[in-house]
Amino acid sequence: MLEGVHARVPHVSQGRERPLTVHDLNQLLLVSSLVLLVAVAAVRVSSRSGLPSLLVYLGIGMAMGQDGIGDIHFDNAELTQVIGYAALVVILAEGGLGTKWKEIRPALPAASALALAGVAVSVGVTAAGAHYLTGLEWRQALIVGAVVSSTDAAAVFSVLRRIPLPARVTGTLEAESGFNDAPVVILVVAFSTAGPIENWYTLLGKISLQLAIGAAIGLAVGWLGSWALRHVALPASGLYPIAVMAIAVSAYALGAIAEGSGFLAVYLASMVMGNARLPHWPATRGFADGLGWIAQIGMFVLLGLLVTPHELGADILAGLVIGLVLTVVARPLSVFLCLPPFRVPWREQALMSWAGLRGAVPIILATIPMVNGVEGSRRIFNIVFVLVVVYTLIQGPTLPWLARKLRLGDSSGAADLGIESAPLERLRGHLLSLAIPEGSRMHGVEVAELRLPAGAAVTLVVREGTSFVPLPTTVLRRGDELLVVTTDPTREAAERRLRAVGRGGKLAGWLGTNGGET
Repeated sequence: MLEGVHARVPHVSQGRERPLTVHDLNQLLLVSSLVLLVAVAAVRVSSRSGLPSLLVYLGIGMAMGQDGIGDIHFDNAELTQVIGYAALVVILAEGGLGTKWKEIRPALPAASALALAGVAVSVGVTAAGAHYLTGLEWRQALIVGAVVSSTDAAAVFSVLRRIPLPARVTGTLEAESGFNDAPVVILVVAFSTAGPIENWYTLLGKISLQLAIGAAIGLAVGWLGSWALRHVALPASGLYPIAVMAIAVSAYALGAIAEGSGFLAVYLASMVMGNARLPHWPATRGFADGLGWIAQIGMFVLLGLLVTPHELGADILAGLVIGLVLTVVARPLSVFLCLPPFRVPWREQALMSWAGLRGAVPIILATIPMVNGVEGSRRIFNIVFVLVVVYTLIQGPTLPWLARKLRLGDSSGAADLGIESAPLERLRGHLLSLAIPEGSRMHGVEVAELRLPAGAAVTLVVREGTSFVPLPTTVLRRGDELLVVTTDPTREAAERRLRAVGRGGKLAGWLGTNGGET
């Protein structure tokens, strides 16, 4: 299978190239697996310290790279951009699959305003600060302003996961981070293209067209993919996660081929599938989550390799100044200008102003001017790298503290149920399996009080390793695992009812109307 492939790698010590051998591949696999194990172990350090994991992975890459203990010389910006784009597709797909429509729906108008008008305000203010305070040329200043205007949901929620926030705050931040990547990528590419920068109205029209194409393709692919996965029984449960990710990646590819926004397409397609009650959903979420971690680890380690630490000294001051303008002026201004029409309380606006963490996207976008040969592109990359690292170190640990000070923690929410559905094609039914988690209000509810719709029944309960067929008077407990058999027409109603009882207890309204599924 490898015949005809003539890969060549740089021989660092002698400054020449030699053929890639099986021994080289074995060494590469060993180093990659060790780095992956160290990075996975570093997740615990990240969770305990409250720092976004990106800093840990960047540190691993820098330690392996030039000026580090690994002394690996890597300066291929084009390869970094390609791998970074691929990783972003996976990360956006994982984020879209985990986005709950009921939480994001009320926040869509505010999030759209932040992702469009807010980005424009942030780019303009940051670019002006970069030009007048650090002396960057206008093209370079605009590129920096556009690059750092994209927020990162993964970075935000990695430090806020211990504090349950109101649904409007999480929905707005999550939707904004999913939507603003698309216009920011278009702006960076436009500013990095040789020749004069286009008129603002031409650029605005191009952005609008690409977003519309990407949104249409993403929604269409997500709907068609969901329909197919619900109506076609695959021969193995392990194929469902692969099919979901393949559909999401297809949405990106079709959007890009159609000259639309592939990033918006993959996010929307994944969000549609994530809210479609697909078969074997917990397994799919676990698979996507694992791929997302691998993408983040690989991307950040590679970015850490690309940076040259001894070159950062000259750009630290510029990065600090531009970051201060972005954090203290541009981000709050964009929030306070865009959100008042949506009647967002000032406390939530304050938190969202400080929660504009930058992560993977800005550093990857900073490779675009390097690939296009923009003058001063290496300095742009160094400034963005310093800005992301320093201000993530400052904002990350203080976000939970600020949320508590603003009294935005919401501890009243009950734990949601993870329901896995397996299609029984020949029997024209479904087998639902679920476990009652800690905090679920299904604890203490009798089986009869579940009031499942006709065509659905609890057939088996597993408690402390022992399985039994429940009676109508059997009281359910936290930690129980339930098997529920439903017919095709009642599957969705049964799932809604189970989730409603999990959130609202035995008094939840019929079919979840008052059980938290609003």
